[in-house]
Amino acid sequence: ERHPDIPPERLELEILESTALDDMVLAMDVLEACHRLGVRIALDDFGTGYASLRHFRQLPFDRLKIDRSFVLDMLEDGEARAIVGAVVQLARTFGREVIAEGVETPAHAAALLALGCRLGQGFGIARPMPVEHIPGWVSWQTLAPCADDAACASSGCCPPI
Repeated sequence: ERHPDIPPERLELEILESTALDDMVLAMDVLEACHRLGVRIALDDFGTGYASLRHFRQLPFDRLKIDRSFVLDMLEDGEARAIVGAVVQLARTFGREVIAEGVETPAHAAALLALGCRLGQGFGIARPMPVEHIPGWVSWQTLAPCADDAACASSGCCPPI
């Protein structure tokens, strides 16, 4: 063990959808072994590979990360918005968390919250920062949640997802 003080449940392994599909047998073996240890698994860039619903059901992952291309386009493209909404509902049905990549503006955050997606990442949430700035950023992120997530995100009264 290289880091015996880090509990496995504090780790999350991200695997690209396309990588998982390259060798399903190997991917299943490795992901299941990690899962047994308590390591969380995130399926990254979902929607860019060739995963079928069967693969979605079979792969042992905890989180699904929606590819940023869908999130970036969803404000102007109704089909991209529909895809994001459908993926959020699919993940919810299977008991998986969803993280939206590419949250660049409060409008993106508001649209995602309206679709039921409460987790995101992107420059609209935080840009890369020195480690010493993280505590200040975290304290800003812990504001009390608003009753209306979509209105909150669009007005800027609290941080977006």
